[in-house]
Amino acid sequence: MSTPLNIHKQLTVGQVAARSGVAVTALHFYESKGLIKSTRNPGNQRRYPREVLRRVALIKVAQRLGIPLAEIGEALKNLPDNRAPTATDWKVLSAQWGRNLDERINQLVALRDRLNGCIGCGCLSMESCPLRNHGDVLGKLGPGAHLLDEP
Repeated sequence: MSTPLNIHKQLTVGQVAARSGVAVTALHFYESKGLIKSTRNPGNQRRYPREVLRRVALIKVAQRLGIPLAEIGEALKNLPDNRAPTATDWKVLSAQWGRNLDERINQLVALRDRLNGCIGCGCLSMESCPLRNHGDVLGKLGPGAHLLDEP
C-alpha cells in the first residue's frame, strides 16, 4: 500500500527554485524584501510552504509587466500568508496594476509623440528642447545635472 502524498510537506529552497524556475539567489532576495517567507528547520535550513510557488509565479508575472518590486511587495502584504493567492486575489491585483500600466502607457505615448517632433527638428537644444529641457526649467535650478519628470 502506498503512502498518500503529504500535501502540507514543506519545500527546500532548491525544490522551490527547481519548480518555479527562479534562482535560489532570487528566492533569497525575495525573502529579504518580505515578498515570500520561510521557516527554519532544526538544521537552520530554509523551508517553504507549497503556497510559495503561487506567490513566486505571481511575482514573476508582475515583474514581466514592469511592476516594481516595491509595488509587488505592497500588494502581497494584503494577502494572507497561510494560503496561495487565488483567482480573486489576482483579479484585484491585476485591476490595480492595470490602472498603473495604463498610466505608464499614456506617458510613453506622449513621450513618443514628442520624440517624433524632436526627430524632425534634430537640434536637442539644451535651452529650448521640449524633451530635454522644456521651458529651460532646469537652468532655474542652478548648475549640475537635474532630472526632469514631467509629461
